[in-house]
Amino acid sequence: MEIEILDTKTSSSHPLQQTSEGYKQALGKRQIQMISIGGAIGTGLFLGAGSRLQAVGPSLAIVYLVCGIFSFLMLRALGELVMYRPTSGSFVSYALEFLGPRASYVAGALSFFSWAMTGIVDITAIALYMHFWGVFAAVPQWVMALMALMVITSMNLIGVKWFGEMEFWFSLIKVAALLIFLVVGSAILGLRVPIDGHTTGLQLITEHGGLFPHGALPALALMQGVVFAYFGIEMIGTAAGECQNVREILPSAINNVIWRIIIFYVGTVTLLVLLLPWSSYQAGISPFVTFFSKLGVPGVDSLMNIVVLTAALSSLNSGLYSTGRVLRALALNGSAPRYLTHMNKQSVPAAAILTTVAIYLVGVGLNYLLPSQIFEIVLNMASLGIISTWCFILLCQIKLRQAIKAGRIAPTGFAMPGAPFTSWLSIVFFLCILLLMALDYPTGTMSIAAIPLLAVVLIIGWKTSSQKPHNIVPQTLSSVELTDDANFPCAENNQVSKEHI
Repeated sequence: MEIEILDTKTSSSHPLQQTSEGYKQALGKRQIQMISIGGAIGTGLFLGAGSRLQAVGPSLAIVYLVCGIFSFLMLRALGELVMYRPTSGSFVSYALEFLGPRASYVAGALSFFSWAMTGIVDITAIALYMHFWGVFAAVPQWVMALMALMVITSMNLIGVKWFGEMEFWFSLIKVAALLIFLVVGSAILGLRVPIDGHTTGLQLITEHGGLFPHGALPALALMQGVVFAYFGIEMIGTAAGECQNVREILPSAINNVIWRIIIFYVGTVTLLVLLLPWSSYQAGISPFVTFFSKLGVPGVDSLMNIVVLTAALSSLNSGLYSTGRVLRALALNGSAPRYLTHMNKQSVPAAAILTTVAIYLVGVGLNYLLPSQIFEIVLNMASLGIISTWCFILLCQIKLRQAIKAGRIAPTGFAMPGAPFTSWLSIVFFLCILLLMALDYPTGTMSIAAIPLLAVVLIIGWKTSSQKPHNIVPQTLSSVELTDDANFPCAENNQVSKEHI
């Protein structure tokens, strides 16, 4: 079935198809590349870095590096799974195959939970950014949050090509802004131009408490917040199910993520603390806005605020996209209500997306009730789902590698480096973050204390689900197309050139 071609450079000779799950493969190379970039640059950096710098100072760069390495290992594990079998169900589908229906249900439910919490963080961030301009100061925070949610919901419902285009431009703006900051900041640092009465350079670190101004323990406890900053990089696995030529595009897109982490996170934070004392940055205000406002150039701070607003909109956009596909995958497996399988005429899981929006509306209400505390509270809750999602991905990769070793599955050609040792090491690292979170009183401690309650909700959800797969496929596809799409890729089709590894 041919549909509209978005990227004529990459797909003119390959008519787009509809998958056995009912999705249109409407994402081209440039969209996937930018989705992988945008997933690694979000609200956690543009807004969260302000409060993180305030809490732990220059050591934030070290924390970003350590968490970034393990996040990249998780992404390589997901890449091996995707090269084995691309699917819009992503890790939910892999968990069903390798870990069983209960694990698939828990993985999907916790992923939905984390994205739902992240969406609340994003709409909160959007409202905070809008209040930067005095003209919006009188508008309640919850009204801003509601308006943003309505716009992003509309764009997600009218087709994946619009999601792809929106995410492409959102990501392009974010990357361009960070590159501008890196160039301007590096020039100021190199020329030793004073900012706000401070001489730039290493003395801003040594004269203000060193790398660990509050000690090492706060930096360790902060890892759960930093992990949140990387949440979304795994979305590339979900997008792969609606991507053209995934086996050609995905490896390079994943491998480039580590360089983006080093440049955009470690490099950016290092530059921030070399340009201004770390105490100059504060919670609720983007550190990039703080930096440009100190330069005294008229309008630059407003321009940067538009950029960070774009980052929050991008994250909210990605969250709706991901949760829609995850919820529908659960419904197809029989682990969620059947109505969530509904697709609209644009092959978009409309019922699942609108269900997520209903959760986000609770976040709008929380913005009304707790406008000042909501960001940190929800961020901690989201971290629980993020860590569990990543651990499920790693467990699935371990099972996949065992099946490959036993000869039941052909090698993917994009093996996770150092596995299974690196897989288990990453799982241990993420579990240790949960222990550290418990030390972050009060919000972190309360989040860990909520785990038993979350477990009870999951048990109730499992008991009330049908647990019977719903075999819903588009009627427009021939049986040959369905067979070709559903079969596991053979060894010949599953190889990736060595240049990607």
